Amino acid sequence: MRSLGLMCGAGALPARMAAQARQQGWRVVAFVFPGAPDLGADADTVIPSRIDTMAPVVAALSREQVSGVLFSGKFWMGDLLAARDTDAVHAGMARRAGALLDGNIAQAIIGTLDGMGIALLDQRPFLGDWLGAPRAWSARRPSDAEWSDIRRGFAVARLNAEASVGQTVVVKRGAISAVEAIEGTTETIRRGTALSGPGAVVVKAVARGHDFRFDTPAIGPDTLAAAAAGGATAVAVQAGGVIVLDAEATIRCADAAGIALVSADDAG
Repeated sequence: MRSLGLMCGAGALPARMAAQARQQGWRVVAFVFPGAPDLGADADTVIPSRIDTMAPVVAALSREQVSGVLFSGKFWMGDLLAARDTDAVHAGMARRAGALLDGNIAQAIIGTLDGMGIALLDQRPFLGDWLGAPRAWSARRPSDAEWSDIRRGFAVARLNAEASVGQTVVVKRGAISAVEAIEGTTETIRRGTALSGPGAVVVKAVARGHDFRFDTPAIGPDTLAAAAAGGATAVAVQAGGVIVLDAEATIRCADAAGIALVSADDAG
């Protein structure tokens, strides 16, 4: 049986992807980093791990005869920036990465795995039906004015993502009130809606050359809760590129707040 190394961050994805991997015949070895959910029921082996000490992770990959690695869940760039007393393996990867851009970090990780004969896998085959075509998730659809802001948001979010800065923007009547950096989607929404006031639109997109081996962007109930608290009236994500996690709960949040929630292409 093939062994899959599942690198687990925060959120609902690790359990989902572990289950999908098992259905596909993988033996799942879960490397559980701080903030990750309990994977005891979803993985064959669970290994507590830390981002600043990578030597034990590398040793376990070899010991468990892992042939493929899959990243799952949320890893914060801030954790990388805050790491101080790192081990030699982490320090070596950091030197190879240079600037802490997503693409640089991904290439350092891929290079390390390649040297061990381990493939870094595309996440999408392990997501089931969580990625899909353009659709309206909520009861209310965007108004013409909101579609205009959604199209504007997609244009800016694409540029932001392609510059390896972030993937989320908040826009109101064409004016961008927040652009995501290392703080993440939820904090970007809070900052943007505080600046724009009620009536803003939240848009999340990926770069055209996005590497789905390293990350599949997502929104969920927390995203909609932040949007509702800030008075946002629409949330749009890129169809086929951004996951809607825990869809039932996310839709309930949207409908309760009267938010138009859609997956769309960048033409709206």
